[in-house]
Amino acid sequence: MHILMTIDVGNTNISLGLMAEGKVLGSFRLTTKTPRTSDEFGICIRSLMDSCSVTREDIDDVMISSVVPKVMYALTSSIRKYIHKDPIIVGPGIKTGISIRTDNPREVGADRIVDVAAAHYLHKKSCIIVDFGTATTFDYVDEEGIFEYTVIAPGLGISANALTSQTAKLPEVEIIKPKSILGRNTVAGMQAGVVYGYIGLVEGILRQMKKELHDEDCYVIATGGLGKVIASETQEIDEYDPDIAYKGMRILYDLNRSRKK
Repeated sequence: MHILMTIDVGNTNISLGLMAEGKVLGSFRLTTKTPRTSDEFGICIRSLMDSCSVTREDIDDVMISSVVPKVMYALTSSIRKYIHKDPIIVGPGIKTGISIRTDNPREVGADRIVDVAAAHYLHKKSCIIVDFGTATTFDYVDEEGIFEYTVIAPGLGISANALTSQTAKLPEVEIIKPKSILGRNTVAGMQAGVVYGYIGLVEGILRQMKKELHDEDCYVIATGGLGKVIASETQEIDEYDPDIAYKGMRILYDLNRSRKK
């Protein structure tokens, strides 16, 4: 069995996945802000492998997409120590097949490049990828693989936290959609305001993007931990794919495999 370990390091979570033949065998999610030694990362990695009955010898390679430099030393050290592999890092020098034509291509995070590459190669059409992370990004890639336009909004979690941190009496609430927008208590009212308000934000941004792009038929893919909450509530999103980052890294690995050899 030929397996690629994919690791997506975001500002809020670190997601580890095991990919074989384009499918995710298993995945783990860790909190990014918790400091970890290389041995602690190693224990988490081995736990994921054990849960999928995968041995070190089954792992062909490891690919990392990261937007958090400070965790990289411990993480890469753990991979060398526990997997005996030098990880491939998504960054300068990596072949993507995507033409980045933003004003400053170097400021585009590796996580977004991975998502855009997956959308382009898997769907073969113009796409907007909505990644519900710490921030919510709306990235447009056309059918030729040109990535030129983006919108960045405060994430759903940030929006909810701002509501509680900037008020004296409002409590922290779980981010779930209430049965009705008509809240009859503080918690339900806050949940309604956050979730329904965010649905409106997402729909408004997507409609305006399609209008200005003159591309009403572009395919919209949602991803990210909180994406499922919103994706099921709007017809503006065509698909929710929680594994798009893993798939993107698998695609980039295949594009660059010959270079490593």
